Amino acid sequence: QVQLVESGGGLAQPGGSLRLSCAASGFTFSSYAMSWARQAPGKGLEWVSGIGSDGSDTSYADSAKGRFTISRDNAKNTVYLQMNSLKPEDTALYYCARGRYPPDYWGQGTQVTVSS
Repeated sequence: QVQLVESGGGLAQPGGSLRLSCAASGFTFSSYAMSWARQAPGKGLEWVSGIGSDGSDTSYADSAKGRFTISRDNAKNTVYLQMNSLKPEDTALYYCARGRYPPDYWGQGTQVTVSS
């Protein structure tokens, strides 16, 4: 069955960096676009970034542009989200998802907390 397992979350200081990973299994990873989304406390789900199946097509929410970079390694069945210049408002549970418009499977999420 489809499994998506996120890792790499944690506590970061404002201005710091974190790299999230999402290990995929149970499907042909290289055939699917992938997405990252987040949910901050008390708020709805926000799409953050997406990447095409071969990595050549990436897109970002305005809140992520210039600070976050999505990438993938199809040999490792893994998608990444490099987050730089973190802000307290980036605090959220970050989810990896299969597909983009819309995603059809979701991971359990990894918590990112940005605080001094």
